[in-house]
Amino acid sequence: QVQLVESGGGLVQPGGSLRLSCAASGFTFSSYFMRWCRQAPGKGLEWVAFISSRGGTTSYADSVKGRFTISKDNAKNTLYLQMSSLKPEDAAVYYCTSGEDRSQGTKVTVSS
Repeated sequence: QVQLVESGGGLVQPGGSLRLSCAASGFTFSSYFMRWCRQAPGKGLEWVAFISSRGGTTSYADSVKGRFTISKDNAKNTLYLQMSSLKPEDAAVYYCTSGEDRSQGTKVTVSS
């Protein structure tokens, strides 16, 4: 059974940083690409970042490019999203996804 368990969300001031983690189990993590998505209040699900199975290829939504970094530790079965220079518009519930599976979500609030 696939499990994706997130941690690391919270309240941060504009311009601040936060790192999200997603612990994966129930599948061969090193064989799968992963994504981060987010959903802001009243809006649809937005793709944020992608990483290939071995981590050699990454891509980002224009809205976060240069500020967010996705990474993957296959030895620890963990996906990360390092977020820097956070803006109020980054506030959302963030999810890690693998295929059709999605984590429970962690809320990120950006406010002074």
